Amino acid sequence: MSWYRYDETNNLVLTLHIQTGAKTTEAAGLHGGALKIKLAAAPVEGKANLVLIRFLATRFDVPIGQVILKQGGKSRHKVIMIHRSVHGPSVLFNIL
Repeated sequence: MSWYRYDETNNLVLTLHIQTGAKTTEAAGLHGGALKIKLAAAPVEGKANLVLIRFLATRFDVPIGQVILKQGGKSRHKVIMIHRSVHGPSVLFNIL
């Protein structure tokens, strides 16, 4: 199982494992069938989810509204959809 796929309308769907409380926000390799993302945020009142969505929007060069949390609002395991991304998943490993 891959950590990313494209749905029937060509949106990018990511399966992520989130580690909060890191010093920096970055992709950190694979964790089972998911991509591990370290977040520089605490899992308090949705703050980590917001940091994750902003990070992904920046990396994929899309507006925040095009990054949709599909599953895992209160879980480490999340499924995110990037609506109409022109970039592939490799942008998560490129340094900005």
